[in-house]
Amino acid sequence: MKNRIENSKEIVLVGKCLRMSLANNKTAEIWKSFMPFRHLIKNKLGEEYYSVEVYKDLDFFKSFDPEREYIKWAALRVTKKENVPDDMQVLNIPAGLYAVFNYKGRSSKVSEAYQYILLNWLPNSDYGLDNRPHFAIMGEKYIQDNPESEEELWIPIKSNASKLQT
Repeated sequence: MKNRIENSKEIVLVGKCLRMSLANNKTAEIWKSFMPFRHLIKNKLGEEYYSVEVYKDLDFFKSFDPEREYIKWAALRVTKKENVPDDMQVLNIPAGLYAVFNYKGRSSKVSEAYQYILLNWLPNSDYGLDNRPHFAIMGEKYIQDNPESEEELWIPIKSNASKLQT
């Protein structure tokens, strides 16, 4: 999987969110509630969809617990936080460093890509995980659960100073 490091500016999104866990996955539910109303979002910046996970803290990744909850978003990027449709909210993703991976394959298999990133790539890189939202950008090459589908996986990182000194 090819990757690059990006220093992202703040990203402003408008969309819908739900609290869920891996054991109680409501991803399909959040997208089904978002898609019929996406056209109501004003000030869109592009046509890409953002699938975002907001974790309470980095402890989420310390030990596997399928019951541990996080917030999942279905959203679009906007230029302004104005005219937000009823039943939608604004999410600000702070500026920061991201490892960006180009994923090609079925969306039902994306967990394998995340396992590789978190368990192989990250520990062998000069970076550590940062406590900001994780997200995927699904553009024109995204085709739901198609083996030819493409999306970008954005993982928040920070420089691992102790590793850089060795």
